Amino acid sequence: MVIIESTWKMKFEHLLSDINGFGRFQIMIIIISFIARFTLPCHFMLGNFIAAMPSHRCDLSALDDEGVFGNLTQEQRLTVSIPVQEDGTPSSCKMFPEPQFHLLSNSNDSDLATVPCQNGWVYDNSTFKSTLATEWDLVCDQKGQNKATATIFFMGVMFGAMTYGSLSDRFGRKTMLLVSYISGMLFGIASAFSTSFIMFAVLRFFTGFGITGIVIVSSVLSVEWVDIEHRKLVGVIDSLSWTFGNSMIPAIAYCVNDWRQLTIVVTSPLALAILTWRWIPESARWLIANGKFEKANFYLQQCAQMNQKQEFASKITPETLSGIIVTQRKDRSYSYLDLVRTPKMRRLALLTGIVWYGVASTYYGISFNITGFGLNIYLTQFVYGAIELPAKLSVYYLLDKVGRRNTEVGSLLGAGICLAVNIFLPRDMSVLRTVVAVLGKGCSAASFTTVVLYSSELFPTVVRQNGMGYNSSMGRLGVSLAPLILLLDEVWRDLPQVLLCSIALLASLMARMLPETRDRCLPETIQDIEDGQTGYDIASSLNSVISVTQISH
Repeated sequence: MVIIESTWKMKFEHLLSDINGFGRFQIMIIIISFIARFTLPCHFMLGNFIAAMPSHRCDLSALDDEGVFGNLTQEQRLTVSIPVQEDGTPSSCKMFPEPQFHLLSNSNDSDLATVPCQNGWVYDNSTFKSTLATEWDLVCDQKGQNKATATIFFMGVMFGAMTYGSLSDRFGRKTMLLVSYISGMLFGIASAFSTSFIMFAVLRFFTGFGITGIVIVSSVLSVEWVDIEHRKLVGVIDSLSWTFGNSMIPAIAYCVNDWRQLTIVVTSPLALAILTWRWIPESARWLIANGKFEKANFYLQQCAQMNQKQEFASKITPETLSGIIVTQRKDRSYSYLDLVRTPKMRRLALLTGIVWYGVASTYYGISFNITGFGLNIYLTQFVYGAIELPAKLSVYYLLDKVGRRNTEVGSLLGAGICLAVNIFLPRDMSVLRTVVAVLGKGCSAASFTTVVLYSSELFPTVVRQNGMGYNSSMGRLGVSLAPLILLLDEVWRDLPQVLLCSIALLASLMARMLPETRDRCLPETIQDIEDGQTGYDIASSLNSVISVTQISH
């Protein structure tokens, strides 16, 4: 039975190889997926712009209307009404209870009483026409709500990852991909018309819940349709959609500086994705695992014809496909519980969950801190996005040269080191600190690119979508907490950097304990994991096929 099981595992790989495991059919899937995946990094980084907090001070117009200031200039009005901060600028959140006219001759205001702004705020609109902060005055004592918008969004992403991971294993990749497209677009557009912060927060949560299915489902769908030798290429290409989106969002935000319009613009590509959804195939692996051989045959025939391998199409029939599954056929539904029912699956789930948390927390902890270096936020965001291109191209080279595990360990270690270096660099060295942060962003991007492909190869087909859903949820938990970690700079200036550095180093250590999957076939059943076969060596699998062929003859 063990020999037969090895045979059918390679049988699908051989079948995919015969009809070209990376031809026009697979390229079509990648291109169509790219359209929808572009909107994901835009939404993930959207908070950097719509929740930006421009310079502000207390509104003095009410005093002006009462004629209190007389003929004072604007500068003099600020002097007598608003205390000065250490850097010499007017306070953002405090004002004097009464105008202090003596300050016109004596600038010492250190001992004077102050009160919170009494009549709202005046905002600097030179960079942003409107943001969440200016719309609902989410500044000073309310700035925590402003920062919480990112956490709320990513909490939705986290719960969405768990939901889509389970449902796509039950109802199919293609069906749940359409659900993700439609729900993400509807909630995303609706959030742009919010009339209150509570309404926006709720709709933002469901936007995150909806669009997360795009990356969860499309990543697995791409991997399941390509052969072994092209899996890393597809993983890198898929991740380049994030690079493209991360590089484009600052340009889009620069041109569209109203938060409502910007939200609509970054959501609009999903309309095109819905129109092109009809050409996306269902996963043949999933169909075979669920006993749907007729549909699997239909898509495999399509693949053969589009890849100009018609000579092999006649050999593919529902009957031949039915011989592929001989054990653990999915006559029952698999759930997240199957990730922890057996010892080695539990260990795999624990380790990959910690790695995903660390990768996501590090990546977004760096990404969200675009205002922390004193440079232009549009330029910083663009450089953060652009650095991902060489980082991900290097991943394409390293995945085969040093393996998935070593690439993951090394990139996380590099990100941790960069975070550690910035702890000791003086704050006034803003350019150098930004350069180090950009290098750290490159390392974290490389770790993210690697972990998506790596984890999809570690989990068996019958629970792969559940595994990816669980891992993505752990990642989104890390993302959700990243904005809150950055708020800890009020406790100690370098505390966020220390925490992110520690998380990156811990994740690197956990990644070192995972098995290598380079040049190995995808595991199909939970028993494969328990037997210590997290991926099958190509050469040994071929020997198994030859042995069975000789026995059968």
